[in-house]
Amino acid sequence: MIAAHLPALQVVLPLICAPLIVVVRRLDFAWWIAAIASLASLAIAVALAQQVAVAGTVSYAIGSWPAPWGIEYRVDPFNRFLLILVSAIGALAMPYARRSIAAELPREQEYLFYAMYCLCLAGLLGIVITGDAFNLFVFLEIASLSTYVMIALGTRRQALVASFQYLIAGTIGATFYVIGVGLLYLMTGTLNLMDMSVRLADVHEVRPVLAALAFITVGIGLKLALFPLHQWLPQAYTYAPSAVTVFLAATATKVSVYVLLRFYFVLFADSRIFDGVPFAGLLLGLSMLAMVFASVVALMQGDLKRLFAYSSVAQIGYITLGLGLGNAAGLTGSIAHLFNHAITKGALFMLVGGIALRCRTTDFSALAGLAQRMPLTAFGIALAGLSLVGVPGTAGFTTKWYLVVGALEQGAWLAVAAIVVSSLLALAYVWRFVEVAYLQAPAPGLPATRGEPPLSMLVPTWLLVGATIWFGIETPLNIGMARTAAEFLLRGGW
Repeated sequence: MIAAHLPALQVVLPLICAPLIVVVRRLDFAWWIAAIASLASLAIAVALAQQVAVAGTVSYAIGSWPAPWGIEYRVDPFNRFLLILVSAIGALAMPYARRSIAAELPREQEYLFYAMYCLCLAGLLGIVITGDAFNLFVFLEIASLSTYVMIALGTRRQALVASFQYLIAGTIGATFYVIGVGLLYLMTGTLNLMDMSVRLADVHEVRPVLAALAFITVGIGLKLALFPLHQWLPQAYTYAPSAVTVFLAATATKVSVYVLLRFYFVLFADSRIFDGVPFAGLLLGLSMLAMVFASVVALMQGDLKRLFAYSSVAQIGYITLGLGLGNAAGLTGSIAHLFNHAITKGALFMLVGGIALRCRTTDFSALAGLAQRMPLTAFGIALAGLSLVGVPGTAGFTTKWYLVVGALEQGAWLAVAAIVVSSLLALAYVWRFVEVAYLQAPAPGLPATRGEPPLSMLVPTWLLVGATIWFGIETPLNIGMARTAAEFLLRGGW
Protein backbone atom coordinates (compact mmCIF):
# COMPACT_ATOMS: atom_id res chain seq x y z
CA MET A 1 0.00 0.00 0.00
CA ILE A 2 2.80 2.42 0.93
CA ALA A 3 4.61 1.64 -2.33
CA ALA A 4 1.72 3.15 -4.28
CA HIS A 5 2.19 6.49 -2.49
CA LEU A 6 5.98 6.76 -2.70
CA PRO A 7 5.88 9.69 -5.19
CA ALA A 8 3.90 11.78 -2.68
CA LEU A 9 6.07 10.69 0.23
CA GLN A 10 9.18 11.75 -1.69
CA VAL A 11 8.11 15.37 -1.21
CA VAL A 12 5.82 15.27 1.82
CA LEU A 13 8.31 13.64 4.19
CA PRO A 14 10.99 16.38 4.19
CA LEU A 15 8.27 19.04 3.86
CA ILE A 16 6.56 18.15 7.15
CA CYS A 17 9.91 17.85 8.93
CA ALA A 18 10.63 21.58 8.51
CA PRO A 19 7.76 22.94 10.67
CA LEU A 20 8.30 20.10 13.14
CA ILE A 21 11.89 21.24 13.69
CA VAL A 22 10.77 24.86 14.15
CA VAL A 23 8.11 23.88 16.69
CA VAL A 24 10.42 21.70 18.80
CA ARG A 25 13.59 23.85 18.45
CA ARG A 26 15.86 21.28 20.06
CA LEU A 27 19.22 21.00 18.32
CA ASP A 28 19.74 17.23 18.58
CA PHE A 29 16.15 16.63 17.54
CA ALA A 30 16.56 18.96 14.55
CA TRP A 31 19.65 17.14 13.28
CA TRP A 32 18.16 13.69 13.73
CA ILE A 33 14.94 14.63 11.95
CA ALA A 34 16.83 16.19 9.04
CA ALA A 35 19.15 13.18 8.78
CA ILE A 36 16.27 10.68 8.90
CA ALA A 37 14.33 12.67 6.30
CA SER A 38 17.38 12.65 4.00
CA LEU A 39 17.97 8.92 4.35
CA ALA A 40 14.27 8.16 3.89
CA SER A 41 14.18 10.36 0.77
CA LEU A 42 17.13 8.42 -0.66
CA ALA A 43 15.42 5.09 0.06
CA ILE A 44 12.22 6.31 -1.61
CA ALA A 45 14.16 7.60 -4.65
CA VAL A 46 15.90 4.24 -5.08
CA ALA A 47 12.59 2.38 -4.73
CA LEU A 48 10.97 4.62 -7.36
CA ALA A 49 13.93 4.12 -9.70
CA GLN A 50 13.48 0.36 -9.37
CA GLN A 51 9.76 0.69 -10.13
CA VAL A 52 10.58 2.65 -13.29
CA ALA A 53 13.17 0.05 -14.33
CA VAL A 54 10.62 -2.74 -13.94
CA ALA A 55 7.30 -1.20 -14.96
CA GLY A 56 8.17 2.00 -16.83
CA THR A 57 7.03 5.54 -16.02
CA VAL A 58 5.25 5.94 -12.69
CA SER A 59 2.30 8.38 -12.63
CA TYR A 60 0.71 9.53 -9.36
CA ALA A 61 -2.43 11.70 -9.23
CA ILE A 62 -2.55 14.00 -6.18
CA GLY A 63 -5.91 13.66 -4.42
CA SER A 64 -6.97 11.04 -7.00
CA TRP A 65 -7.69 13.80 -9.52
CA PRO A 66 -6.42 12.39 -12.82
CA ALA A 67 -4.24 14.50 -15.09
CA PRO A 68 -4.67 16.97 -16.66
CA TRP A 69 -7.38 18.08 -14.21
CA GLY A 70 -5.28 17.48 -11.13
CA ILE A 71 -1.61 17.76 -10.20
CA GLU A 72 0.43 14.79 -11.37
CA TYR A 73 3.74 13.47 -10.09
CA ARG A 74 5.73 11.48 -12.63
CA VAL A 75 8.91 9.41 -12.32
CA ASP A 76 10.53 8.36 -15.58
CA PRO A 77 13.97 7.23 -16.85
CA PHE A 78 15.16 10.85 -16.80
CA ASN A 79 14.10 12.33 -13.48
CA ARG A 80 14.75 9.17 -11.43
CA PHE A 81 18.41 10.02 -12.02
CA LEU A 82 17.95 13.43 -10.35
CA LEU A 83 15.82 12.11 -7.47
CA ILE A 84 18.63 9.75 -6.47
CA LEU A 85 21.29 12.44 -6.89
CA VAL A 86 19.56 15.12 -4.78
CA SER A 87 18.57 12.76 -1.97
CA ALA A 88 22.00 11.05 -1.92
CA ILE A 89 23.81 14.38 -1.60
CA GLY A 90 21.44 15.33 1.21
CA ALA A 91 22.08 12.05 3.01
CA LEU A 92 25.84 12.66 2.87
CA ALA A 93 25.58 16.36 3.74
CA MET A 94 23.77 15.75 7.04
CA PRO A 95 26.53 13.94 8.98
CA TYR A 96 28.99 16.50 7.57
CA ALA A 97 26.78 19.41 8.62
CA ARG A 98 26.57 18.53 12.30
CA ARG A 99 30.10 19.64 13.20
CA SER A 100 30.45 22.17 10.40
CA ILE A 101 27.28 24.06 11.27
CA ALA A 102 28.05 23.91 15.00
CA ALA A 103 31.40 25.59 14.32
CA GLU A 104 30.05 28.29 12.00
CA LEU A 105 26.64 29.27 13.41
CA PRO A 106 25.46 30.51 16.81
CA ARG A 107 23.79 27.70 18.71
CA GLU A 108 20.40 29.43 18.69
CA GLN A 109 20.41 29.50 14.86
CA GLU A 110 21.40 25.91 14.19
CA TYR A 111 17.86 24.53 14.28
CA LEU A 112 16.89 27.12 11.66
CA PHE A 113 19.46 25.73 9.25
CA TYR A 114 18.03 22.20 9.56
CA ALA A 115 14.47 23.48 9.07
CA MET A 116 15.46 25.44 5.96
CA TYR A 117 17.45 22.48 4.67
CA CYS A 118 14.38 20.23 4.88
CA LEU A 119 12.32 22.84 3.03
CA CYS A 120 14.99 23.15 0.36
CA LEU A 121 15.22 19.37 -0.03
CA ALA A 122 11.44 19.12 -0.39
CA GLY A 123 11.44 21.93 -2.95
CA LEU A 124 14.20 20.42 -5.08
CA LEU A 125 12.63 16.95 -5.03
CA GLY A 126 9.25 18.52 -5.86
CA ILE A 127 10.71 20.35 -8.87
CA VAL A 128 12.09 17.08 -10.19
CA ILE A 129 9.02 14.92 -9.65
CA THR A 130 6.10 17.19 -10.52
CA GLY A 131 4.39 16.99 -13.89
CA ASP A 132 2.62 20.35 -13.53
CA ALA A 133 4.14 23.63 -14.74
CA PHE A 134 2.66 25.84 -12.02
CA ASN A 135 3.34 23.31 -9.27
CA LEU A 136 6.95 23.39 -10.47
CA PHE A 137 6.94 27.16 -9.88
CA VAL A 138 5.65 26.61 -6.32
CA PHE A 139 8.43 24.14 -5.53
CA LEU A 140 10.96 26.44 -7.20
CA GLU A 141 9.98 29.18 -4.77
CA ILE A 142 10.03 26.85 -1.76
CA ALA A 143 13.59 25.82 -2.62
CA SER A 144 14.66 29.40 -3.39
CA LEU A 145 13.19 31.05 -0.27
CA SER A 146 14.79 28.49 2.02
CA THR A 147 18.09 28.92 0.16
CA TYR A 148 18.07 32.69 0.73
CA VAL A 149 17.76 32.10 4.46
CA MET A 150 20.51 29.45 4.54
CA ILE A 151 22.94 31.74 2.71
CA ALA A 152 22.10 34.65 5.02
CA LEU A 153 23.05 32.48 8.02
CA GLY A 154 26.72 32.89 7.07
CA THR A 155 28.75 34.54 9.81
CA ARG A 156 30.37 37.20 7.61
CA ARG A 157 28.43 40.35 6.78
CA GLN A 158 28.92 39.66 3.08
CA ALA A 159 26.55 36.69 3.48
CA LEU A 160 23.60 39.09 3.81
CA VAL A 161 24.65 40.90 0.64
CA ALA A 162 25.09 37.59 -1.19
CA SER A 163 21.67 36.43 -0.01
CA PHE A 164 20.06 39.69 -1.12
CA GLN A 165 21.73 39.50 -4.55
CA TYR A 166 20.49 35.93 -4.96
CA LEU A 167 17.02 36.99 -3.80
CA ILE A 168 16.86 39.70 -6.48
CA ALA A 169 18.14 37.36 -9.20
CA GLY A 170 15.88 34.53 -8.02
CA THR A 171 12.81 36.75 -7.89
CA ILE A 172 13.41 38.04 -11.41
CA GLY A 173 14.00 34.47 -12.60
CA ALA A 174 10.81 33.19 -10.98
CA THR A 175 8.81 36.10 -12.45
CA PHE A 176 10.13 35.40 -15.94
CA TYR A 177 9.34 31.70 -15.55
CA VAL A 178 5.75 32.26 -14.42
CA ILE A 179 5.16 34.76 -17.26
CA GLY A 180 6.36 32.10 -19.71
CA VAL A 181 4.08 29.49 -18.16
CA GLY A 182 1.18 31.97 -18.31
CA LEU A 183 1.71 32.45 -22.03
CA LEU A 184 1.80 28.70 -22.58
CA TYR A 185 -1.41 28.32 -20.57
CA LEU A 186 -3.13 30.93 -22.77
CA MET A 187 -2.09 28.99 -25.87
CA THR A 188 -2.92 25.49 -24.62
CA GLY A 189 -5.44 25.81 -21.77
CA THR A 190 -3.56 23.37 -19.53
CA LEU A 191 -0.78 23.33 -16.96
CA ASN A 192 0.00 19.61 -17.10
CA LEU A 193 3.35 19.32 -18.88
CA MET A 194 2.49 16.16 -20.79
CA ASP A 195 -0.86 17.52 -21.94
CA MET A 196 0.75 20.87 -22.77
CA SER A 197 3.37 19.21 -24.99
CA VAL A 198 0.62 17.43 -26.94
CA ARG A 199 -1.41 20.61 -27.43
CA LEU A 200 1.61 22.72 -28.39
CA ALA A 201 2.09 20.50 -31.44
CA ASP A 202 -1.22 21.86 -32.79
CA VAL A 203 -0.49 25.52 -32.02
CA HIS A 204 0.17 27.41 -35.26
CA GLU A 205 0.78 30.88 -33.80
CA VAL A 206 4.50 30.72 -33.09
CA ARG A 207 5.21 34.16 -31.62
CA PRO A 208 3.51 33.73 -28.21
CA VAL A 209 5.18 30.33 -27.80
CA LEU A 210 8.53 31.82 -28.79
CA ALA A 211 8.02 34.56 -26.19
CA ALA A 212 7.19 31.91 -23.60
CA LEU A 213 10.35 30.01 -24.48
CA ALA A 214 12.41 33.20 -24.09
CA PHE A 215 10.90 34.03 -20.70
CA ILE A 216 11.38 30.49 -19.40
CA THR A 217 14.96 30.31 -20.69
CA VAL A 218 15.96 33.57 -19.01
CA GLY A 219 14.07 32.70 -15.82
CA ILE A 220 15.61 29.27 -15.41
CA GLY A 221 18.93 30.58 -16.72
CA LEU A 222 19.09 32.92 -13.72
CA LYS A 223 18.37 30.01 -11.39
CA LEU A 224 21.08 27.79 -12.88
CA ALA A 225 23.66 30.61 -13.23
CA LEU A 226 23.83 30.36 -17.02
CA PHE A 227 26.54 32.71 -18.28
CA PRO A 228 26.22 35.75 -18.18
CA LEU A 229 23.41 35.45 -15.60
CA HIS A 230 25.77 33.95 -13.02
CA GLN A 231 26.73 36.98 -10.92
CA TRP A 232 24.89 35.78 -7.80
CA LEU A 233 26.58 32.37 -7.63
CA PRO A 234 30.19 33.17 -6.63
CA GLN A 235 29.03 35.44 -3.82
CA ALA A 236 26.46 32.95 -2.54
CA TYR A 237 28.84 29.97 -2.57
CA THR A 238 31.69 31.94 -1.00
CA TYR A 239 29.88 33.45 1.97
CA ALA A 240 27.28 30.79 2.78
CA PRO A 241 28.06 28.34 5.62
CA SER A 242 30.20 25.46 4.35
CA ALA A 243 27.45 22.82 4.62
CA VAL A 244 25.07 25.08 2.70
CA THR A 245 27.62 25.55 -0.10
CA VAL A 246 28.12 21.78 -0.29
CA PHE A 247 24.42 21.06 -0.68
CA LEU A 248 23.64 23.91 -3.08
CA ALA A 249 26.67 23.38 -5.33
CA ALA A 250 25.84 19.70 -5.73
CA THR A 251 22.07 19.99 -6.22
CA ALA A 252 20.42 23.37 -6.86
CA THR A 253 21.90 24.27 -10.24
CA LYS A 254 21.58 20.65 -11.38
CA VAL A 255 17.84 20.69 -10.72
CA SER A 256 17.49 23.95 -12.66
CA VAL A 257 19.29 22.37 -15.62
CA TYR A 258 16.83 19.49 -15.36
CA VAL A 259 13.95 21.94 -15.78
CA LEU A 260 15.56 23.41 -18.89
CA LEU A 261 16.10 19.93 -20.35
CA ARG A 262 12.51 18.96 -19.58
CA PHE A 263 11.11 22.01 -21.37
CA TYR A 264 13.38 21.84 -24.41
CA PHE A 265 13.32 18.13 -25.15
CA VAL A 266 9.86 17.24 -23.84
CA LEU A 267 7.51 20.20 -23.79
CA PHE A 268 8.67 21.64 -27.11
CA ALA A 269 9.63 18.29 -28.66
CA ASP A 270 6.85 18.29 -31.28
CA SER A 271 6.57 22.06 -31.60
CA ARG A 272 7.92 24.02 -34.56
CA ILE A 273 9.29 26.64 -32.18
CA PHE A 274 12.96 25.90 -32.88
CA ASP A 275 12.56 26.09 -36.67
CA GLY A 276 14.49 29.09 -37.94
CA VAL A 277 15.59 30.16 -34.44
CA PRO A 278 19.40 29.97 -33.94
CA PHE A 279 18.91 28.80 -30.37
CA ALA A 280 21.45 25.96 -30.43
CA GLY A 281 24.20 28.27 -31.69
CA LEU A 282 23.42 30.85 -29.00
CA LEU A 283 23.52 28.22 -26.25
CA LEU A 284 26.77 26.79 -27.59
CA GLY A 285 28.33 30.25 -27.64
CA LEU A 286 27.29 31.10 -24.08
CA SER A 287 28.45 27.68 -22.87
CA MET A 288 31.90 28.08 -24.40
CA LEU A 289 32.22 31.59 -22.93
CA ALA A 290 31.30 30.21 -19.51
CA MET A 291 33.82 27.38 -19.77
CA VAL A 292 36.72 29.66 -20.69
CA PHE A 293 35.89 33.01 -19.08
CA ALA A 294 34.83 31.62 -15.68
CA SER A 295 37.93 29.40 -15.59
CA VAL A 296 40.15 32.42 -16.22
CA VAL A 297 38.43 34.35 -13.42
CA ALA A 298 38.77 31.32 -11.11
CA LEU A 299 42.50 31.28 -11.80
CA MET A 300 42.81 34.83 -10.47
CA GLN A 301 41.04 34.28 -7.13
CA GLY A 302 42.87 34.58 -3.83
CA ASP A 303 40.35 32.51 -1.87
CA LEU A 304 40.02 28.75 -2.42
CA LYS A 305 36.27 28.68 -1.82
CA ARG A 306 35.71 31.53 -4.27
CA LEU A 307 37.97 29.81 -6.81
CA PHE A 308 35.79 26.70 -6.78
CA ALA A 309 32.67 28.88 -6.91
CA TYR A 310 33.80 30.37 -10.24
CA SER A 311 34.79 26.88 -11.31
CA SER A 312 31.14 25.89 -10.85
CA VAL A 313 30.09 28.52 -13.40
CA ALA A 314 32.54 26.98 -15.87
CA GLN A 315 31.27 23.48 -15.15
CA ILE A 316 27.68 24.60 -15.76
CA GLY A 317 28.97 25.61 -19.21
CA TYR A 318 29.89 21.96 -19.86
CA ILE A 319 26.35 20.89 -18.98
CA THR A 320 24.66 23.45 -21.23
CA LEU A 321 27.14 22.69 -24.03
CA GLY A 322 25.56 19.26 -24.45
CA LEU A 323 22.11 20.88 -24.64
CA GLY A 324 23.34 23.05 -27.48
CA LEU A 325 24.81 20.08 -29.33
CA GLY A 326 21.45 18.32 -29.09
CA ASN A 327 22.68 14.86 -30.17
CA ALA A 328 22.78 11.61 -28.20
CA ALA A 329 26.45 11.83 -27.23
CA GLY A 330 26.28 15.49 -26.21
CA LEU A 331 23.08 15.00 -24.23
CA THR A 332 24.54 11.94 -22.52
CA GLY A 333 27.56 14.03 -21.54
CA SER A 334 25.34 16.79 -20.16
CA ILE A 335 23.19 14.48 -18.06
CA ALA A 336 26.22 12.51 -16.85
CA HIS A 337 27.85 15.79 -15.82
CA LEU A 338 24.85 16.59 -13.63
CA PHE A 339 25.96 13.59 -11.59
CA ASN A 340 29.73 13.82 -12.05
CA HIS A 341 29.98 17.50 -11.21
CA ALA A 342 27.69 17.06 -8.21
CA ILE A 343 29.94 14.46 -6.58
CA THR A 344 33.13 16.28 -7.58
CA LYS A 345 32.13 19.74 -6.41
CA GLY A 346 30.36 18.30 -3.36
CA ALA A 347 33.64 16.64 -2.39
CA LEU A 348 35.69 19.78 -3.02
CA PHE A 349 33.44 22.07 -0.98
CA MET A 350 33.39 19.51 1.84
CA LEU A 351 37.19 19.53 1.83
CA VAL A 352 37.26 23.33 1.76
CA GLY A 353 34.80 23.33 4.66
CA GLY A 354 37.26 21.16 6.61
CA ILE A 355 39.97 23.75 5.94
CA ALA A 356 37.64 26.52 7.12
CA LEU A 357 36.97 24.56 10.33
CA ARG A 358 40.64 24.07 11.20
CA CYS A 359 42.28 27.16 9.69
CA ARG A 360 39.38 29.62 10.18
CA THR A 361 40.01 30.87 6.65
CA THR A 362 40.23 29.59 3.08
CA ASP A 363 42.51 32.36 1.83
CA PHE A 364 45.51 31.11 -0.14
CA SER A 365 47.87 33.04 2.13
CA ALA A 366 46.95 30.70 4.99
CA LEU A 367 47.19 27.46 2.98
CA ALA A 368 50.98 27.33 2.55
CA GLY A 369 52.29 23.95 3.73
CA LEU A 370 48.76 22.64 4.25
CA ALA A 371 49.78 19.17 3.06
CA GLN A 372 51.98 18.81 6.16
CA ARG A 373 49.25 19.94 8.53
CA MET A 374 46.20 18.37 6.84
CA PRO A 375 47.55 15.66 4.50
CA LEU A 376 44.22 13.88 3.90
CA THR A 377 42.43 17.11 3.07
CA ALA A 378 45.16 18.33 0.73
CA PHE A 379 45.33 14.96 -1.05
CA GLY A 380 41.54 14.88 -1.38
CA ILE A 381 41.49 18.29 -3.08
CA ALA A 382 44.21 17.15 -5.46
CA LEU A 383 42.27 13.97 -6.34
CA ALA A 384 38.91 15.68 -6.80
CA GLY A 385 40.69 18.42 -8.75
CA LEU A 386 41.78 15.79 -11.28
CA SER A 387 38.10 15.17 -11.99
CA LEU A 388 37.59 18.88 -12.70
CA VAL A 389 40.50 18.73 -15.13
CA GLY A 390 39.11 15.58 -16.76
CA VAL A 391 42.04 13.24 -16.21
CA PRO A 392 41.34 9.66 -17.43
CA GLY A 393 40.18 7.45 -14.58
CA THR A 394 38.02 10.17 -13.04
CA ALA A 395 34.32 10.94 -13.40
CA GLY A 396 35.08 14.23 -15.14
CA PHE A 397 36.88 12.46 -17.97
CA THR A 398 33.78 10.47 -18.96
CA THR A 399 31.78 13.67 -19.27
CA LYS A 400 34.34 15.41 -21.46
CA TRP A 401 34.74 12.32 -23.63
CA TYR A 402 31.05 12.27 -24.51
CA LEU A 403 30.95 16.03 -25.04
CA VAL A 404 33.94 15.86 -27.40
CA VAL A 405 32.32 12.98 -29.32
CA GLY A 406 29.07 14.95 -29.55
CA ALA A 407 30.93 18.07 -30.75
CA LEU A 408 32.85 16.08 -33.39
CA GLU A 409 29.60 14.56 -34.66
CA GLN A 410 28.26 18.08 -35.16
CA GLY A 411 31.53 19.35 -36.63
CA ALA A 412 31.74 21.87 -33.79
CA TRP A 413 35.52 22.18 -33.66
CA LEU A 414 35.33 25.42 -31.69
CA ALA A 415 33.49 23.55 -28.93
CA VAL A 416 36.24 20.93 -28.86
CA ALA A 417 38.83 23.71 -28.57
CA ALA A 418 36.85 25.29 -25.70
CA ILE A 419 36.78 21.96 -23.84
CA VAL A 420 40.55 21.58 -24.22
CA VAL A 421 41.31 25.18 -23.20
CA SER A 422 38.99 25.12 -20.19
CA SER A 423 40.51 21.79 -19.08
CA LEU A 424 44.00 23.32 -19.23
CA LEU A 425 42.77 26.30 -17.22
CA ALA A 426 41.27 23.91 -14.67
CA LEU A 427 44.65 22.21 -14.44
CA ALA A 428 46.22 25.61 -13.80
CA TYR A 429 43.94 26.59 -10.94
CA VAL A 430 44.09 23.15 -9.34
CA TRP A 431 47.89 23.37 -9.61
CA ARG A 432 47.75 26.69 -7.75
CA PHE A 433 46.44 24.85 -4.72
CA VAL A 434 48.90 21.96 -5.12
CA GLU A 435 51.82 24.39 -5.34
CA VAL A 436 50.75 26.31 -2.23
CA ALA A 437 49.85 23.24 -0.18
CA TYR A 438 52.77 20.99 -1.12
CA LEU A 439 55.63 23.21 -2.26
CA GLN A 440 55.47 26.25 0.02
CA ALA A 441 56.44 26.50 3.67
CA PRO A 442 53.92 27.94 6.14
CA ALA A 443 54.25 31.69 6.65
CA PRO A 444 55.53 32.67 10.11
CA GLY A 445 52.90 33.89 12.54
CA LEU A 446 50.04 31.76 11.20
CA PRO A 447 47.93 30.02 13.90
CA ALA A 448 48.67 26.32 14.27
CA THR A 449 46.21 24.00 12.53
CA ARG A 450 44.67 21.34 14.75
CA GLY A 451 44.91 18.42 12.34
CA GLU A 452 42.23 16.91 10.13
CA PRO A 453 38.48 17.55 10.53
CA PRO A 454 36.52 15.07 12.69
CA LEU A 455 35.45 11.70 11.29
CA SER A 456 31.83 12.84 10.93
CA MET A 457 33.11 15.26 8.27
CA LEU A 458 35.90 13.12 6.80
CA VAL A 459 33.80 10.01 6.11
CA PRO A 460 31.15 11.62 3.83
CA THR A 461 33.87 13.73 2.24
CA TRP A 462 35.98 10.74 1.29
CA LEU A 463 32.95 8.81 0.10
CA LEU A 464 32.46 11.57 -2.48
CA VAL A 465 36.18 11.78 -3.28
CA GLY A 466 36.22 8.01 -3.80
CA ALA A 467 33.11 8.31 -5.97
CA THR A 468 34.91 10.72 -8.33
CA ILE A 469 37.42 7.93 -9.01
CA TRP A 470 35.00 5.00 -8.88
CA PHE A 471 32.60 6.50 -11.42
CA GLY A 472 35.48 7.28 -13.72
CA ILE A 473 36.32 3.57 -13.88
CA GLU A 474 32.99 1.81 -13.28
CA THR A 475 30.53 3.74 -15.45
CA PRO A 476 27.36 1.58 -15.79
CA LEU A 477 25.46 3.61 -13.18
CA ASN A 478 26.28 7.20 -14.11
CA ILE A 479 26.89 6.81 -17.85
CA GLY A 480 24.34 4.00 -18.24
CA MET A 481 21.53 5.98 -16.60
CA ALA A 482 22.60 9.16 -18.44
CA ARG A 483 22.51 7.36 -21.81
CA THR A 484 19.07 5.92 -21.02
CA ALA A 485 17.82 9.36 -20.00
CA ALA A 486 19.26 10.97 -23.15
CA GLU A 487 17.57 8.41 -25.40
CA PHE A 488 14.34 8.94 -23.48
CA LEU A 489 14.49 12.71 -24.03
CA LEU A 490 15.40 12.42 -27.71
CA ARG A 491 12.31 10.23 -28.19
CA GLY A 492 10.11 13.07 -26.88
CA GLY A 493 10.28 12.32 -23.17
CA TRP A 494 6.81 11.19 -22.26
